[in-house]
Amino acid sequence: MLKLNRILPAVLLAAAGTALAYNPGTYRAEYPGQNGMVPVTVTFSKNKIEKIEIGENKETIGIGQTAVKKLPGRIRQYQSLGVDRVSGATVSSVAILQAVANCVEQAGGDVSSMLKPVRARQVHTRKTLSSDLVVIGGGAAGMIAAINASQQGLKVILLEKQEFLGGASSICGGVVDTEGSAAQRALGEKTDTPTKFAFDLMANGQQKNDLPGLTFYAENLGKSIDWVVSQGVQLDMKKGFAFRAEHKTPRVIPLLGGCPRYAQTLREILGKSRTRVMLSTRATDLITRNGAVTGVKAKSSDGAAYTIHSKAVLLATGGYGYNKEMLQGDLKSALYYGPVSSTGDGHKMAEKVGAAMQLMEYGKIYPQGIESSPGIAKSTLQGNNAAYDNSGILVDLKGRRVVNEKGTGHAILSVLLKQPKHTLFLVMDQPSFEAFRSVSANNGISQTEIDQWLKNNGSQAPIFIRGETLKEAADRAGIDSKSLSETVSRYNAFVKNGKDEDFQRSARFMKKTVSEKGPYYIVEQKPRFATTMGGVVLDTSLHVLDKSGKPIPHLYAAGEVGNSVHGTDSAPGANVGWGITSGKSVSDVIVKEIRR
Repeated sequence: MLKLNRILPAVLLAAAGTALAYNPGTYRAEYPGQNGMVPVTVTFSKNKIEKIEIGENKETIGIGQTAVKKLPGRIRQYQSLGVDRVSGATVSSVAILQAVANCVEQAGGDVSSMLKPVRARQVHTRKTLSSDLVVIGGGAAGMIAAINASQQGLKVILLEKQEFLGGASSICGGVVDTEGSAAQRALGEKTDTPTKFAFDLMANGQQKNDLPGLTFYAENLGKSIDWVVSQGVQLDMKKGFAFRAEHKTPRVIPLLGGCPRYAQTLREILGKSRTRVMLSTRATDLITRNGAVTGVKAKSSDGAAYTIHSKAVLLATGGYGYNKEMLQGDLKSALYYGPVSSTGDGHKMAEKVGAAMQLMEYGKIYPQGIESSPGIAKSTLQGNNAAYDNSGILVDLKGRRVVNEKGTGHAILSVLLKQPKHTLFLVMDQPSFEAFRSVSANNGISQTEIDQWLKNNGSQAPIFIRGETLKEAADRAGIDSKSLSETVSRYNAFVKNGKDEDFQRSARFMKKTVSEKGPYYIVEQKPRFATTMGGVVLDTSLHVLDKSGKPIPHLYAAGEVGNSVHGTDSAPGANVGWGITSGKSVSDVIVKEIRR
């Protein structure tokens, strides 16, 4: 089978009159997608693809499902496999293209003749629009702001450069901070305050937090959570609080269904609002007059150019992690696992109109990554936590535990960055591994991928190893097997005694010993990042400030583009909470100021 993983982006119009020949009939094939196999059925006539059907699959709602919806039509329209993939849904796109290519081969067609890149004709029209509010970016913060503003009667246009809404909210960590909310009180925590929350975030952010923005966050978080729950977003109240060492007070609650369901819920709510959503439309410049922002210039993927006049503009464009030229410091060498849409568009537009920037060298680097492809990571955060709830432990190449596995991300990361090749190893028995893999889909790791990585058994990245004995697994990973055996025995003694004498892992997270019977599993752990901390400087109403500290009239920011509220690092659940709070509460500010 011809591999299509390197199909080029579409850049040329398909050549007319290409002779195609098939054995008429219906053929079936499947190929691994993001969350499992993607089955495809293709019906051919003598010289044409007549029909493409995608069977039942588990591709992510709003991302992979966008490729499922759009790619078959593109392939049929151009009778080509050189059509544009859905940007941001590359794995799902390749799965569909590969399965269709397999069907072409079965039908006796020539796959190589169908690879010439194609694209839709460009329209080159110019249009002028007007609105009360333009929201740039369709992640959580942007969707929430658009929903709230339109519900209050504003005429809202939302611009999103991708073919789908969701941004980083579709692939977040799955938990949210809830300080001051009804949900937090319902779970029994009634002593939390904005001050406690702010102090925890400042401690985690090394006191470099944007204080005006953090003040806004702490004072508005609870009522923003209450609002988004009233709109239909659900928290997993049965699971209750998720322990995260960065928070001294219980306030982190899982999102029911994780981030895929959270993002889909927002899409559905937005779809019922009066917001005009313009997908595949990239904002290119802010329009200004006498120092005030008065609108936006944008361009759609089909070539149409827009001038949009507006009373207010909200930057909700996300981060810049996918833009190598903007990365500084440790971010340059860390593996990236965020959305491809995070290219710093909002940062650059804001700078052009004089906005002040801060903390651009910082990002949220996590110590639970695997190198799924060169330079690209996937998160094992939820899998790790599930393993630690059983008997998973972290060791170095010498087979020694080196940190409290349930400690803060900072503590684990500081140890990880001192290791050879910045790598530690998660060691699991069978029950721990089953717990690990059962929740991995929440972080975008499919069972198909895990099976393939285990089949590779350490021969290539990412390192997923299975051994019938602890020695077999350790030897294949290059870990000192004698030392690892001693480490496991020592850890098991700690579990039985209820006290970790080496790293003070809480007894509540040491309830099970590592099994004396195999098999055993070892998974690499590398630094990864998606979220950037650098952003525009804000005041206590989320106006964007210029270099002299004055608000740029009619320009606001929400979400990751104003992420310096977290300081040098974001605490667990704080990014999701900030997206909700900044989107909801800044739109309240905008409504009020427009109606003055």
